[in-house]
Amino acid sequence: MWNNEGNIPFYRNKTLHRKKLMIIVTAVFFLMMFLVGRLVYLMIFCSVYYGQKAEDLHERERDIKAARGKILDANGVVLATNKSVCTISVIHSQIEEPEAVIEALSKELELSEETVRKRVEKVSSIERVKTNVPKAVGDKIRAYGLAGVKVDEDYKRYYPYDTLASKVLGFTGADNQGIVGLEVKYDKYLQGENGKILTLTDARGIEIENAGESRLEPINGYDLRLSLDYNIQKYCEQAAEKAYIKKEADSVSVIVMNPQNGEIMAMVNYPEFNLNDPFTLNIETTAVGEEKQNLLNQMWRNQCISDTYEPGSTFKVITAAAALEQDVVSLTDPFYCPGYKIVEDRRIRCAKVAGHGAETFETGLMNSCNPVFIELGERIGVDNFFDYFSQFGLLQKTNIDLPGEAATIMHKKDNVGPVELATISFGQSFQITPMQLVTTVSSIINGGVRVTPHFGVAIYKESGELVETLSYPTTEGICSAETSETMRYLLQRVVDDGGGKNAKIEGYAIGGKTATSQTLPRSEHRYISSFLGFAPADDPKVLAICIINNPSGVYYGGTIAAPVVKEILENILPYLDK
Repeated sequence: MWNNEGNIPFYRNKTLHRKKLMIIVTAVFFLMMFLVGRLVYLMIFCSVYYGQKAEDLHERERDIKAARGKILDANGVVLATNKSVCTISVIHSQIEEPEAVIEALSKELELSEETVRKRVEKVSSIERVKTNVPKAVGDKIRAYGLAGVKVDEDYKRYYPYDTLASKVLGFTGADNQGIVGLEVKYDKYLQGENGKILTLTDARGIEIENAGESRLEPINGYDLRLSLDYNIQKYCEQAAEKAYIKKEADSVSVIVMNPQNGEIMAMVNYPEFNLNDPFTLNIETTAVGEEKQNLLNQMWRNQCISDTYEPGSTFKVITAAAALEQDVVSLTDPFYCPGYKIVEDRRIRCAKVAGHGAETFETGLMNSCNPVFIELGERIGVDNFFDYFSQFGLLQKTNIDLPGEAATIMHKKDNVGPVELATISFGQSFQITPMQLVTTVSSIINGGVRVTPHFGVAIYKESGELVETLSYPTTEGICSAETSETMRYLLQRVVDDGGGKNAKIEGYAIGGKTATSQTLPRSEHRYISSFLGFAPADDPKVLAICIINNPSGVYYGGTIAAPVVKEILENILPYLDK
């Protein structure tokens, strides 16, 4: 039988239709099976996941801020804590009287109507209007009873003593996270974990009445106990302020540390800044934008660890120790100082232009005589000198528990000729940080142990339960016990009868060393005056350094910096003996 076309048999056409139908039925069957399988998979195996997704669509989440842990001094004095504040937010879908909300929030938050209106009229699940609102103001807003306005408890970091140890403690940002100082170094302990408030809403985003709230309570941060002592810090800040004003200096830095274990009792970088208002400069200026930010960065900078300088004659402590270790000098070795020493084509002067004449190694250190130390450098030699720099730890950072520590800036050994060796030997032509000098001298006077300087002592729960005692590495064998004992003796002689006599305290054995160095370029005649002292001289428990940057008038370290350290030690030695 033929079809209408006259060329294909009818039975063959029918077979083709049956095959097409079978293909369609099969495809539909497999599609149905796939859909049934997919439905079973979603309903049984993914029910928890999609149930949670559905629940999430009907939940609104708000943070409950965790209280940041406190920072405490060595005696438990609170140096950093929290103030209760509020965060004010609006939920667009819940606002019933937008004009009343705008009026109330503008008035109580002291914001322009335009600013508040933008937030109120913005269509979002929740819009933050203002943070760090005083609790009293938050309570006023809550009392209005306005629908769609949320007042959530929050915390703002608060420093009870404003400027005290500002460049050590540091501060936090708007999110209560550490930005600089100890606040950022120990942030993982201090910050805690925020909680949550979960509120059920309908499809329009409006809270369901009588549905209640579920809460995930916050976990408050741990407290940090420091070695810093409020009273010692205060003594040092007062002494630094007096020196700063009297000498019209650019800045004054002070460090007080226990040389036996590296615990820092005080660190001052005067002028300090107000921790409760850290974005306001402590100088009068009209700077804005990038210029202001640069000034803020400088204001926050901790000069004791981040700024390097030529140490001058305090470095002679290290040269003397290296010479004793190398066994190239004894206390009675004779020297002669005509007021200068010729090194290659250079005439390098002594501080005493007329010269010290005949002297021994001992009196050479007491007189801080440059020619004596130039000769010591020559006896030690470049290779050995650099070996001692490495042995003493000068070529690595101290690893103090503060961010932003600078490294020593030293000549490459291959570039050190006779002139460079001469200037290095009495503390010029290279730069170190004050913290590096204090740490290195500590190892020379404490028996030869390199300690890690630090503030953090222990971590505690809010309840007072100990969580962790912090520990720091030490390195033994920095110098021999004999060298250490000899250096303590020599440095006591410097204070008793030498250039450090302005640091002498009746009834106490004080050791120390003066320094006066010049900044670059030399033609500007800008000086850095310093004194490093420790007590008791035979068994040091406290070491202090004072650095006066660019003083006016008399600038000799023994004249202006030594009295500052004397004043500090006069206050803290009786206090530490209590």
